[in-house]
Amino acid sequence: MNKVNNIISLLESGQQTEAIQLYRKLLQNGTAEEKFDLAEEFTRFGFLEEAAELYENLLGLFPDEGELLVLLAEVYVEIGREEDAMLLLDKIDADDHSFPQSLLLQADLYQMNGLFEVSEQKLLTAKNLLPDEAIIDFALGELYGELGKFAEAIQAYEKVLESGTSEISGVNIHQRLAEMLSASGSFEEALPYYDQALKVKTEINTIFGYGLTAYQAGSNRTAIEKFEQLKEIDPEYHSLYLFLGKAYEREEEIEKSFDTISQGIRFDEFNKDLYHFGGKIALKLGEEEKAEKLLREAIALDPGFMDAVLTLNKLFLHQERYEDVLDLVKQVELVNEIEPQLLWDEAIAYQYLEDYSQALNKYQLAYTYFKDQQEFLTNYGYFLIEEGKMIQAVEIFSELLKKDPSNTEYQELIDRLTDNNDEMQ
Repeated sequence: MNKVNNIISLLESGQQTEAIQLYRKLLQNGTAEEKFDLAEEFTRFGFLEEAAELYENLLGLFPDEGELLVLLAEVYVEIGREEDAMLLLDKIDADDHSFPQSLLLQADLYQMNGLFEVSEQKLLTAKNLLPDEAIIDFALGELYGELGKFAEAIQAYEKVLESGTSEISGVNIHQRLAEMLSASGSFEEALPYYDQALKVKTEINTIFGYGLTAYQAGSNRTAIEKFEQLKEIDPEYHSLYLFLGKAYEREEEIEKSFDTISQGIRFDEFNKDLYHFGGKIALKLGEEEKAEKLLREAIALDPGFMDAVLTLNKLFLHQERYEDVLDLVKQVELVNEIEPQLLWDEAIAYQYLEDYSQALNKYQLAYTYFKDQQEFLTNYGYFLIEEGKMIQAVEIFSELLKKDPSNTEYQELIDRLTDNNDEMQ
């Protein structure tokens, strides 16, 4: 062991050349125990090629030793020799004490290569051999989580916690369980596990997950608390700002929502969603000029960003800026398929600009998409009346009457239009 300690001391003091020279001597003349101990130390220090060489040497002495086969296979995986690792693991007999460990490593390799069913089979075989081994339940949880099988993953992680284990390979099991519950839509159930995870370690991604899950659960105050905590720790954690702004909006703290989004934009100036949401909040504050600027920024980042386009167009219609409505639609048509709502917007714009033929064309195109929507049919019907198209108007208001038979206004209008049409004939 003194030889091993000397080599490690040299490595720790930065004398790598001298350490490797001693290693070469030990490889030729050292005992099996010294070679084994040094291989473990080399693995810990990241000298993987040397560790592999030592394990290979030992396997020359003990070719059927399962533990050596697994250890060498693990090193092979680390240095990218997965096929060699698999060949080694296949040599381990089912009655070898290292067989369950070999199954875990094989499962990991198959999972890495996308062979998920084979990976699951290996893990379930290992579980049959060692039903109470937490590491196997953990591996199943990781596999099922990657596959999106959240119920199975949750069950696996719960078994890990039931064994009294709360951390494996640096992974906080409470956090993993919280993430799986959140991903499955069980937001309320996830929150206590996030709380437990943070009691073990304050970690920014866990705080964000806690805040997001609280937001999804409708626990806005908890979400605000966690996002503000995260902002204090790491103000450049970009993802927090949109959800913090939305949480403040839900609590009707509109000024705080807008300030939060403004802060987020300073850190993440290419996030179109921040500009879009900021524009919507500015509208709630009555700041139409600011809203327009933010919405235009969102569209500049993504000309096909339809949510921002529709919001800006709604503002233009409200402001009776009909030329701007048409200009914006033309820009969108260059990069995107036409959105049905934009056809309706165009129809209104052309109508108020007194380009009635274009308005009629847009109404007819929009009708395909909005023929079941009362507001659209009402707009369309009154437009047809203005254009003197009484027969078509009667058809539209008849459709409205079918949807609302008790509406006497529709019935009276239909009767009046029908009478007028008869007189004209």
